[in-house]
Amino acid sequence: MYMVYWTIVDEDRCTPHEKLFETTEMVGAMQFMEELRKRQREGEGVRFVTMCSEHPDLVGNPGVDVTGPDYNWKKRRR
Repeated sequence: MYMVYWTIVDEDRCTPHEKLFETTEMVGAMQFMEELRKRQREGEGVRFVTMCSEHPDLVGNPGVDVTGPDYNWKKRRR
């Protein structure tokens, strides 16, 4: 899934917005972001346009996870 975030700045007021796109809609999310950026270039108060993703079928926990006692990773240096 993809989430597009942006803020509308009107004088001293900032209003955050978001729009959800399904996992199969990455192109649509990017096109929507480009529409927002076009509005920004035309002088509208659109700011902080960004996108993040999270796969709904993710295996494991996002972020740092706990390792077991048998975990022995080492960085190899040459």
